[in-house]
Amino acid sequence: MNFWIPASLRTASGGNWVHRPVHNPREDAGIVGLGTDTRTLTPGRGFLAIRGEHFDGHDFLLAACEAGAPLLVVEDGGAAEEAIAEHPDTWVLRVPDTRKALVRLAAAYRRTLESTRVIAITGSNGKTTTARLIDAVLGTKFRGTVSAHSFNNDIGVPLTILSARPGDQYLVCEVGTNSPGEIELLARIIEPDIGIITTIGRAHIEHFGSMEAIAREKATLLSYIRPGGTAIATAEFDLLREFIKPIPNVVTFGRAADADLRLTSFEHLEDSESLSRFTVNDRRSFELSLYGEHNAHNALAAVAVGHRFGLGDEEIARGLRSVQSVEMRLQRESIGGVDVFNDAYNASPESTVAAIRTFASVSDSRRRVIVIGDMLELGDAAPGAHREVAEAILEAGDIAEVFTIGAAALYTADGLSQHWPQSRITMFQKLEPKQAVQIASKLNEGDAVLLKGSRGMRLEQIIEALRERVPSEPGV
Repeated sequence: MNFWIPASLRTASGGNWVHRPVHNPREDAGIVGLGTDTRTLTPGRGFLAIRGEHFDGHDFLLAACEAGAPLLVVEDGGAAEEAIAEHPDTWVLRVPDTRKALVRLAAAYRRTLESTRVIAITGSNGKTTTARLIDAVLGTKFRGTVSAHSFNNDIGVPLTILSARPGDQYLVCEVGTNSPGEIELLARIIEPDIGIITTIGRAHIEHFGSMEAIAREKATLLSYIRPGGTAIATAEFDLLREFIKPIPNVVTFGRAADADLRLTSFEHLEDSESLSRFTVNDRRSFELSLYGEHNAHNALAAVAVGHRFGLGDEEIARGLRSVQSVEMRLQRESIGGVDVFNDAYNASPESTVAAIRTFASVSDSRRRVIVIGDMLELGDAAPGAHREVAEAILEAGDIAEVFTIGAAALYTADGLSQHWPQSRITMFQKLEPKQAVQIASKLNEGDAVLLKGSRGMRLEQIIEALRERVPSEPGV
């Protein structure tokens, strides 16, 4: 049965038709998928109008039709009148709440994916990188779909599910959470065949109150694995162990001595196409084009998935070697002779310490600089967590200068000031273009700089300032 026919969509969404084309004899209406952004909409994809804090998809219905959308899913039927007038062959489906309708549609579509093994990944850190590693490993033999960017909330996850193609052998979904209960909602939609927990950390602890609550939330995903499925979980956190005891078919991974897939060695490589090498259970070595032991930890989850799909170690190794760094996740590039380590997509205490240690171990420039932005949503844990960052910087050694951005990062500056002269520490309350230019002006050819902070700090402005000062190549 074709899910993308008007009758199925109406039933699954719980909506009613506002407009049905009179002269359109096609039962399938030419619908091949669903999207929420007219900028990326392709012909044949229906458009679902989401109301957000800063936008309303109902303002873009005409643009959606012009992009080739054969279907509009709306809350306000009147908003579609202009679009219908200019594109009378467009179907218009009205629902009480488009966001809830999106969830209903995804849940219904998931149940049609009978030959697709669905993999769901959650964790405080490493979800996107792990998803890319799994996709690369499985892609050596199978056809599948992976979540775009960091589509891990109640909009992104349904869109990921709805993007799966008929005949896909696997689908990889990221599952995020900012507050209790969110993972359960998403897990009910996904019904994973394989559920993965990468890490347990203090990200968003402000909304959870404790590490125990975070571990409980992550473990919820594994409770919704389909019968006969597999749970794959980090072995590094005792709190998590308690919550996964009732879960059947668990494979653990990590440095822990009792992990099923144990990381027994790790090294960064020099003069090699790969950037690092790690060994599993003292037997099999794999190489990655990624920095950091934390990424070897993520790769162990991909190894476990590969084994569950029946892949051999050679196929898994080939897939792992092909993965390149994900944008703004310890991404390395040279800008005007400055060696930039851009890890500014987001930050938690655990990921920040890991980034600092990796930066210290692989940067070989004559002068190393670190820019630390606030780690947000830590609540009462923020002061101590930012002081931990100071300790990690001190342990890294040979860091010439540190810039801190934000109020919470002042705790990092304070921790450093007890050991360093003030001349090595510069503090900014916020980062705007002017401050970004100031920081960029302190970076010289031959320097290396690490950028690490929460997404809201927008540390990538420093990269923009560095690029602006690089002379443009003369025209040809």
